[in-house]
This record gives sequence, C-alpha cells and structure tokens, in this order.
Amino acid sequence: MASVRRLVLDVLKPHDPPLVDFTDQLSRVDGVAGATCTLVELDREVQNVEVTLEGENLDIGAVEETIDELGGTVHSIDLVACGDRLVTPQRPPRDA
Repeated sequence: MASVRRLVLDVLKPHDPPLVDFTDQLSRVDGVAGATCTLVELDREVQNVEVTLEGENLDIGAVEETIDELGGTVHSIDLVACGDRLVTPQRPPRDA
C-alpha cells in the first residue's frame, strides 16, 4: 500500500463538535503530524469543511473512521500526496 503523506478531503460535518475540536481530534489520529480544517460553507445544520492532513504514513481508513465517529461524512478525497517529498500543485484544483 502507498505511503500517504498528505490528504485533502471534502467533509460535511454537523456544527457539533465545533471546528476547533473536530480539527484537534483529527490531529490525534495515528500517523497524523498536522491537521488543518477550513470552513468552505456554513448551513443551518451542517458545515462543509476542507480537511488537510499531513504525516509520514496516513491511514485513510482511520481518518475516515474518526470523521464518521465525529458525525461527519467524507464527500470526496480531493488530493493525495505520496513519495519521498511533498509536491505542491502549481494551481489549486478548485481554481482549475
């Protein structure tokens, strides 16, 4: 299996837990060295969040399980980075 070093996910989550707590819980998943969650859209009952995770060997299953336990749903995996070094896209996918 590939050694995943960066993941960008499109996630739908309820307002509870708050975004700070949601991000903190994701940062505690084994293999995650850092987590960033960006609010993309706010609705009456849910939040659409872009989740970016980095680590040496991210376990996608463990990440998805944690998101599910927190009441969220992964809509899509928008970016995956593997290899000895991280390569930053020249143009963000959402702007293409």
